[in-house]
Amino acid sequence: MKYKDYYEILGVKRDASADDIKNAYRRLARKYHPDVSKEKDAEEKFKEMAEAYETLKDTEKRAAYDQLGRHTQGEEFRPPPDWGQSFGQGAGSFEDIDLADLFAAFGGGGPSARRPDAPRRGHDYEAGVSLTFDQAFNGAEIALQMNGLEWDEQGNGRRVPRTITIRVPRGVTHGEKLRVPGKGGPGYRGGPAGDLYLDIEVADHPLFRIDGRDLYMDLPLAPWEAVLGTEVRVPTPAGEVSLKVPAGTRGGQRLRLGGRGLARGSGTPGNLYAVARIDVPATVDDAQRALYRKLAEGSTFNPRAHLQTENRS
Repeated sequence: MKYKDYYEILGVKRDASADDIKNAYRRLARKYHPDVSKEKDAEEKFKEMAEAYETLKDTEKRAAYDQLGRHTQGEEFRPPPDWGQSFGQGAGSFEDIDLADLFAAFGGGGPSARRPDAPRRGHDYEAGVSLTFDQAFNGAEIALQMNGLEWDEQGNGRRVPRTITIRVPRGVTHGEKLRVPGKGGPGYRGGPAGDLYLDIEVADHPLFRIDGRDLYMDLPLAPWEAVLGTEVRVPTPAGEVSLKVPAGTRGGQRLRLGGRGLARGSGTPGNLYAVARIDVPATVDDAQRALYRKLAEGSTFNPRAHLQTENRS
């Protein structure tokens, strides 16, 4: 079989921690996912790194992989003579088998390791999914191209390309791991199908920032709007709404729009917070400058009074 350097594929050292491996996989998933990547050969690279992660994230599989030794990427090799007995694969031949299939069946995962007629649960699949903000907010139907391990009637494993269509529920968040029951590999001899686990990545939005179920956005206000109060139209993911800005609003103050955040199922949705930001005109004409001077001369407001107080103490 041909050797695949899973550490090199993920860009980590051989002594990398489990978190290092997970972070490397997530970083590469964002870069090469076929639905969003414009990189050359993105689909092939995505499958390759998913295969590497599937082996290295599992402690026992990783230990077995490390026992194969180091070889050049793509080099033809055979496992050590006692490798099969040490890691539960039996004394079967390693001819015409792919390294990915070998580790998918590791630890008794293949039907051949048990009674040939025994029902077996299908393999679990894991995939990175990159969503736009709108897809995360509203939910979306997406199609995933998978290359999973399936078993024939003789208990032999083979890689089979599959297109899996799933409905991502509304309100998913960045970094969430979503379980989709029964969408993994098909069972063997009537066994139940495995599950599909999705590592959710949500792209940034130019206006809204996500914090749990809540959303935040900046709300620019003119000085007179903040002082006198006003009513403005603000965007939300579900459309524009009116927002009352109370008189005396300060920079950094949060104005709450209840229930305008992310919602999951029938649960209580989060809120949208408009964070006031006081903007000033970059240029003014003579008449406007005169008004500002008149205001400055007649006002007793000192925004730095607290600095003077603290300095005296």
